[in-house]
Amino acid sequence: MNIQELKYCPGTLAEGFTTYSPSCLRNLFNAKKVSHILPYEQPQQSEEVTELFMENRKRISISGVQEKSSLILEKNHLRLTKEGEQGNYIFKPIPRDLKKVDQVPANEHLTMQIAKQVYGLQTAENAMIFFKNGTPAYITKRFDVKEDGQKWGKEDFATLAGKSKDNAGPNFKYEYSYEELGLLIQKYVAAWKVEIEKYFSLVVFNFLFSNGDAHLKNFSLLESTNGDYLLSPAYDLVNTRLHVDDSDFALDKGLFVDDFKSEQFKKSRHPCTTDFKEFAKRIGVAPNRAEKLLLPFQERQPFMATLVSRSFLSEANKRGYLMMYNNKRNCLIGG
Repeated sequence: MNIQELKYCPGTLAEGFTTYSPSCLRNLFNAKKVSHILPYEQPQQSEEVTELFMENRKRISISGVQEKSSLILEKNHLRLTKEGEQGNYIFKPIPRDLKKVDQVPANEHLTMQIAKQVYGLQTAENAMIFFKNGTPAYITKRFDVKEDGQKWGKEDFATLAGKSKDNAGPNFKYEYSYEELGLLIQKYVAAWKVEIEKYFSLVVFNFLFSNGDAHLKNFSLLESTNGDYLLSPAYDLVNTRLHVDDSDFALDKGLFVDDFKSEQFKKSRHPCTTDFKEFAKRIGVAPNRAEKLLLPFQERQPFMATLVSRSFLSEANKRGYLMMYNNKRNCLIGG
């Protein structure tokens, strides 16, 4: 990729920028003028840099299969954290062991931007960023770290459900239903009637954009400035179907604890409006609110296609991404 000839902001995908736009710098880097090119060679191309990244990964306390590093913003420059330092950013290079691995950073970035800009979901701030040779990576700002380096309280839903590898085996984060997860929000969140609507929209979004890895650890509660707990901004949103042949839902029970399926679902093997309305009812979303919340996902969204066209996906994968979206949208408006 020729990073010298960018036409769109590598954060917001706004047109007419050859680096991060002012709004991206403001939201992601506290208005500091940060370059979209990292001060590092790609690790595989430098033994010294490889060791730096490997040492950094030992210290980062974020689970998951994908390799992640911790970065800190020092003046206007990003660098790897040293021992004892609290990073403000999570950095994800191209992973391994997936189809089309070079497309993963662009896929996650695009999906996160669509969630925020098209559907108005609260998301972790994020952008594309590049090694010196132009190899892409994904960067996201930690929402659990305060400006002074202290941390907000955060609990993922595997913890809230009382599930761990020790007590529930290696698949602990998948053995659940989205209905049960919604009931945990009712149990642990005082303002659950507001937060449950955000959760409902996120579950619909994950279906529509083929995120088959929305497991228990990819939902969290976050301490607010008032000291109570609310649903955290969304993170790890990615169209997994571009890389693996997975199912509609990460959780093995799917939407419902009792395997409810509409007639349309039984026929097409994909949920439709009827299923999501039933899901809304079971987790405490009023029927009239569920209809209103579903509407943006059912309607065609021209700006979504614009963002896909401006994204850093290859042309073939842009087409694949849109095709998958159209297939899921057809399921959603059926029934």
